[in-house]
Amino acid sequence: MLKENPLQVFSGRANPALSEAICGYLQIEMGHVRLGSFSDGEIFCQIQDNVRGSDVFIVQPTGQPANESLMELLIMLDAFRRASPARVCVVMPYMGYARQDRKDAPRVPITAKLVANLITSAGAGRVLTIDLHAAQIQGFFDIPVDHLYAAPILIEAIRRKNLDRLVLVSPDAGGVERARAFAKRLKSDLAIMDKRRPEANKAEIMNVIGDVEGRDCVIIDDIIDTAGTLVGSAKALTERGARSVYAAGVHPVLSGPAVDRINSSAIEKVLVTDTLCLSEEAAKSPKIEQLSLAVLLGEAIRRIHEGASVSSLFV
Repeated sequence: MLKENPLQVFSGRANPALSEAICGYLQIEMGHVRLGSFSDGEIFCQIQDNVRGSDVFIVQPTGQPANESLMELLIMLDAFRRASPARVCVVMPYMGYARQDRKDAPRVPITAKLVANLITSAGAGRVLTIDLHAAQIQGFFDIPVDHLYAAPILIEAIRRKNLDRLVLVSPDAGGVERARAFAKRLKSDLAIMDKRRPEANKAEIMNVIGDVEGRDCVIIDDIIDTAGTLVGSAKALTERGARSVYAAGVHPVLSGPAVDRINSSAIEKVLVTDTLCLSEEAAKSPKIEQLSLAVLLGEAIRRIHEGASVSSLFV
């Protein structure tokens, strides 16, 4: 993309605070788009700036309400595609429907592929995202995907806690690689929770693999949804002698009873990022601390716009 193509950043309604922070980093005014709903719930969109020949970035995570956020993104993409920009890049800090990324049971969909197809067909030329539920989802898109990680921000926040005899804990076998990467950079030990999931949004902790007695534990996960796994892991670690339990998660979905569970748990602090807006209840929780990814995303947008390398941000 040539530098003479103007850079314009627009926001959906899913996380306008993050969009404003990104524009603040880039020192540009956020683009103007009119979004609303008809009386039957259909979404209305009208771009209020001239975007012909521009390098357009749409910031819209597809979190709660997932269906509305996704549909709003698709409608915005269609509107921009018809307004003749040079390129449209979707900045999707959180990709909804990514948890169904393979056929793990008979007659189930692969919704991650479906959403990738919808975004591409609607007119996106590029996607910028944070911590996909599975890295291979990048391959579901037929357009370039810049897949960034929130790890540096979370690791720095953990360091500031000055925890002694630190142990990084993976809440399940699937998260071991992520927890090991954190443990390596923090020069700490690793523990693994042996978890069984009898059905969606329900988990049973069977065992703790690793030495946690008298240690400060930090549970590492990508998505914190109902917080059942998180709270169950914290309870198991406490029962096995952990001195303190913290948690760090990238995407604070925090649906259903999540906030109540966290507030009444043994967890001292849950570190999350702003890929998703916190509910009013979650924002007021003394146990939930939100960290901003605006600088990371803003720098990625700047480099993509200027045609510079983004690879140094992939760590």
